[in-house]
Amino acid sequence: MTGTFEALLAATGCFVFGHFVLSSLPVRRGIGGIVGDGPFRGLYSLVMAAGLTWTGFAYGAAPFEPIWDPPPELRHLTYLLVLIACFFVVAGVTTKSPTAVGGEKMVNDPAPLSGILTITRHPFLVGVSLWAFGHLLVNGDLASIILFGGMLLLCLGGMAHIDYRRRDAMGAAWGPVALSTSAFPFLAILQGRAKLDLKGIGLVRVAGALAAFAALAYGHTWIAGVPLF
Repeated sequence: MTGTFEALLAATGCFVFGHFVLSSLPVRRGIGGIVGDGPFRGLYSLVMAAGLTWTGFAYGAAPFEPIWDPPPELRHLTYLLVLIACFFVVAGVTTKSPTAVGGEKMVNDPAPLSGILTITRHPFLVGVSLWAFGHLLVNGDLASIILFGGMLLLCLGGMAHIDYRRRDAMGAAWGPVALSTSAFPFLAILQGRAKLDLKGIGLVRVAGALAAFAALAYGHTWIAGVPLF
């Protein structure tokens, strides 16, 4: 199940499209109605963890076939994109959001959206998108294009998919969220629909992003087998 491009395509495809299938309204309501919402989320997490593990092994075992030769200078842009990605990911996982797992329960929360949500209502997915795009810039081989292209597709499609499901689950309460935020970073601010909330983001999250970037940079050899410095 590893060692070929076909195996990598299968693993990446299962991981990417598995998200859309299992989280689709008919499937989630069908299975969740039988086993309950909690067990369904546990099953979902196990399936996705297995898919991610398979994808990781398939990528590591895939043959190297260069498609294009990225200019060395692009690595500096990738460093910047990954640093920004760390900020969005750290801020996203530490901020209560209607688009996060279980976020539909915020339907009756009267508190206005703040912090990173004034920049984008999908901070985690924006962060992973930047990470994937940055790696596409400096990896011109076919296996990397399959892996990071698949992750980018998952994140971009996932934003629209989550918005669709939240609109269905939250009903009229989704309207204020959609009107006061944007999926694309800073769009709602530029359109005058939101005001940047730097205080809500806080310096602790910025420090956390810097720490995460440092850990990724110096642990890249262990994580990916490729030294950055």
